[in-house]
Amino acid sequence: MSYTVYILYSPEHHKHYTGFTSHLQKRLQSHNEFGKGWTTRYRPWQLIFTKEFAQKREAMAYEKWLKTGAGRDFIKTLTPR
Repeated sequence: MSYTVYILYSPEHHKHYTGFTSHLQKRLQSHNEFGKGWTTRYRPWQLIFTKEFAQKREAMAYEKWLKTGAGRDFIKTLTPR
């Protein structure tokens, strides 16, 4: 099983969301069509970045890094203009 770290962007609200999953397409559908919570307020989401990992712990560590100052700076370079 592989794990995908992903970054979503809401162009309407200029927001980012970072997460990881083992089922990317289902997770994207969940963010854009189903569920409750923070991400529902900022729909629709665009996928702007993915990175694959073989180990769950590696994906979790990378997601954690993306939420640091350096990681947020990296995410800003990905934002569509």
